[in-house]
Amino acid sequence: MFVILILTKFHHRLHRLTQRDTEMKESDLIINSDGSIYHLKLRPEEIPDLILISGDPARTSLISDHFDQIEFKRQNREFVSHLGSYNGKRMLALSTGIGPDNIDIVMNELDALANISLETRQPASHHRILTIVRIGTSGTLHADIPVGTLVTASHGLGMDGSLNFYRELEDVNDAELTGEFLKQTNWPAFLPSPYIIPGTPDLIQMLSTTGITGITATAGGFYGPQGRQLRLHNSFPDMLEAMAKFSYKEHRIINFEMETSSLYGFGKMLGHQVASICVLLANRATGEYTKSIRVDEQKLIAHVLNIMTA
Repeated sequence: MFVILILTKFHHRLHRLTQRDTEMKESDLIINSDGSIYHLKLRPEEIPDLILISGDPARTSLISDHFDQIEFKRQNREFVSHLGSYNGKRMLALSTGIGPDNIDIVMNELDALANISLETRQPASHHRILTIVRIGTSGTLHADIPVGTLVTASHGLGMDGSLNFYRELEDVNDAELTGEFLKQTNWPAFLPSPYIIPGTPDLIQMLSTTGITGITATAGGFYGPQGRQLRLHNSFPDMLEAMAKFSYKEHRIINFEMETSSLYGFGKMLGHQVASICVLLANRATGEYTKSIRVDEQKLIAHVLNIMTA
């Protein structure tokens, strides 16, 4: 009965996605003169089922260096795309740039390439499900977790507020977990309203064979929004301590970065499979920062490629 309820809610959400309040205008879904979508500069036939995303454009090459063959390399602004295959499986390595606002662009455009006709700007009759895995870097909130550890996100904690602009957020937000977070942290009303969204369980289970699993917090900036202070002062000075102490059932917040909650939100709202796995480059509790960034990144990349093509 529970599975039937989940599937019913999922299909109801997909039905709602095909029903638009207004006609999709040219300025809503912008198509380039070569038939590619506005920011990513990709066409529908260039999108495989498996997409590996990273914030850093340089990491796209680190991923595609492992490919058996590369069909093309393309760049527009911070969006670098390398289409190829590894162990016989076709995949796209794609950089998103930094932040949840960039994930808004990437996920909407990837979904449009998969599920909207770029010729008619009408939703496709058949929903195509993409598998999108974030290969990222982050910092932990806990002194006992060493840098270099791989962290698979069970949930994304959104602290930037961007998903509040979408009606479908209420369908995917874990209201119980979010409410407990608000209560335990005494979250200030003047900050964006947070949300906690789960990733795709089967995908998370596959990737979490190495390292640890927990909630990944997503901030809208690198300094103040992640509790750093240079010359300016934090409006919520006890934020890191409050987040590190959070515990509810089996959940605790492990790490901080800038993309996961948006990935999980759009993945759930648009009906795609999503997971995020990050290597820890920093320990915010001890002040330590890794001395081996590329080694740590390569360990993470090799793990994801081997798991996703096993």
